[in-house]
Amino acid sequence: MTDNPFSRKKPKAPKGGILLAIDAWIDSTFYEAGFRLGEAWENITIFFRRFRVKGWQRVGAELLGEGLTLGAAGSVVMLALAQPSMNATAGDWKSQDDFAVAFTDRQGNEIGRRGIIQRDSVPVDQMPDHLIKAVLATEDRRFFEHYGIDFFGLIRAMAENVRANSVVQGGSSLTQQLAKNLFLSNERTLERKIKEAFLSVWLEFNLSKKEILQLYLDRAYMGGGTFGVAAAADFYFGKEVKDLDLAESAMLAGLFKAPAKYAPHVNLPAARARANIVLNNLVESGFMSEGQVLVARLHPADVVDRGKSKSPDYFLDYAFEEAKRLAEKSGVRSMVARTTIDMDIQRAAEESLEFNLRQYGKEYRASEGAIVVLDTNGAVRAIVGGRDYGESQFNRATRAARQTGSSFKPYVYATAMEHGFKPNSVISDGPISWGGWEPKNYGRNYSGKTTLAMALIKSINTVPVRLAKDHLSIPPIKAMAEAMGVETPLNGHKTMVLGTSGMTVMDQATGYNAFANGGFAGTRHSILQILTHSGEVIYDHDRDAPKPHRVLSEQAAASMNSILVQIPEIGTARRAALPGIRSAGKTGTTQSYRDAWYVGFTGNYTAAVWLGNDDYSPTNEMTGGSLPAMVWQRLMAYAHRNVDLKPIPGIEHPFVDPKVLAKAAEAEKKQQEAQPAAFEPDRPAPLSPATTRFLRGLALEFSQAPAIAEPVGQEKLSAL
Repeated sequence: MTDNPFSRKKPKAPKGGILLAIDAWIDSTFYEAGFRLGEAWENITIFFRRFRVKGWQRVGAELLGEGLTLGAAGSVVMLALAQPSMNATAGDWKSQDDFAVAFTDRQGNEIGRRGIIQRDSVPVDQMPDHLIKAVLATEDRRFFEHYGIDFFGLIRAMAENVRANSVVQGGSSLTQQLAKNLFLSNERTLERKIKEAFLSVWLEFNLSKKEILQLYLDRAYMGGGTFGVAAAADFYFGKEVKDLDLAESAMLAGLFKAPAKYAPHVNLPAARARANIVLNNLVESGFMSEGQVLVARLHPADVVDRGKSKSPDYFLDYAFEEAKRLAEKSGVRSMVARTTIDMDIQRAAEESLEFNLRQYGKEYRASEGAIVVLDTNGAVRAIVGGRDYGESQFNRATRAARQTGSSFKPYVYATAMEHGFKPNSVISDGPISWGGWEPKNYGRNYSGKTTLAMALIKSINTVPVRLAKDHLSIPPIKAMAEAMGVETPLNGHKTMVLGTSGMTVMDQATGYNAFANGGFAGTRHSILQILTHSGEVIYDHDRDAPKPHRVLSEQAAASMNSILVQIPEIGTARRAALPGIRSAGKTGTTQSYRDAWYVGFTGNYTAAVWLGNDDYSPTNEMTGGSLPAMVWQRLMAYAHRNVDLKPIPGIEHPFVDPKVLAKAAEAEKKQQEAQPAAFEPDRPAPLSPATTRFLRGLALEFSQAPAIAEPVGQEKLSAL
């Protein structure tokens, strides 16, 4: 049988041949692509050679290229910095125009006003022409020519400042000032200026010049607790803004620079001198002639006598936000709000902060502070958001989130008490590592086995970290702080237990008030009633507010208070000790001494004090046990005059045990004889000789008194 040649199958190509073919195709393809790219690059190079410059022209081209590169990089950085500020424009930032609130104290005495009903706002077209010219001549002469940032005005202001060797002119445009008033704080940082620049351009694109000018004249703080030229005209001159003469307009225009300094009801000569500068500006800018302003020079404005009483402006700003929230659903937009403020305590808080910063601020390199005082029932009695409201309306008490340092530790220990720990529970104070983090005690030393009470009194760092790492974890601690009233978002990082997360002064006062209130939270309020002008009650706190709720068991609250009362007596806050009155609290000092805190309470009041600098610059080793404790002590000594003292929950009575006084005196003597052990920046501050003599005398007096002693007399308080 012969083979059929057509029936034979073709032999298959070896697999190696297929792979070689693929390899050859890849090589040839890449070679061809590379060749063509080389040709294209050569053609591009030949094309751009036509634009090649030499000599001095090349220097200019190189500088231009580098400038464009750096400008592009700078723009990206600036956009990244400005992005958070643009979030402020997403909300209803014009909502203030919907409310007008008159505020009274608890007794019904008017203490100030906030807000403006749009129908009560005087349109720019109906304002006197000389008022508009006076404002523009002083604040922004090129307002109608720039788009938010006046570069020519900025250069002119810099030149004038250099020539005068001081700051005599500001470079911010009127739009920039409005952006700051609406969205930003007064902190002097590069980040804030970048945000201000972007927001001013945003305002120019979204509002007309007329609308920007209207908002500026309606919203600017004008001193005396007034906002806007219409309110200022009524407050200072008893007139409607439409009836102002040139001298009065010049005086109002002079207030925008420094309303507290030039407020005519406080310093009329300074206000008149400032008004004369405004008249000079009108002539220099060409808006008016010397002849037109001569009458105003010869006959300066007189003001209505309002006295020199200060309105509690930081408190009013806070209460205004609460009043708007409470009245939102009622539909009422013009109302009277009866507040919780105690004007005596408010003035005492302002005086204590200013007194101590004047006396010791330069020594400690601290320039600002904030205070919040709460009644133990949660009523806000005082808010100090800074030293000078006219200088800066930024409320550091309610809006500034600063690191808390060791003053956060009570939240950790409170969580531990809720999980079964006791003040005498023993825990190790030794080296600890947590995910690469190795916190140290301030003195770089360790005490071995110690009780929770002694660890908090001495403010040991490793113990709260060990509690969080080995026994609690971070989420329960975070939840406890939030339940106690902390509203600032906490970072939830493990370092939070040593106070690295920011909190406001209001948060701190609210949180510690849960200790003073026996473990109950949800009580903070600044409004007692909201009424219409006809007397109809639309909100009553006792009737409408949510009831307090327990966040700490009675046993846990008592355990915490039994520890916290020892800190002003034998711990890190001896300068906060109130003569003869039992108090409790905790100091706090942050890294590089940027923030110093003292938060404390009695059976009557809770007060939180923060001191530092707006620009976050370090202080001169200021600790929470130094100046903040002194501010707290001066304030609270006044607040407790002529009041019925209440015991701290879990503490038998509100008076200092003479044995404790003797123990404090003995500890002070030992401290003077030997170098004190340091545990963190909040180390015990030595008592003054006057305080020591007083405590020893008081101990003798208590030893001869019945078990429940009478309150210490005012003459003894004044002895300090």
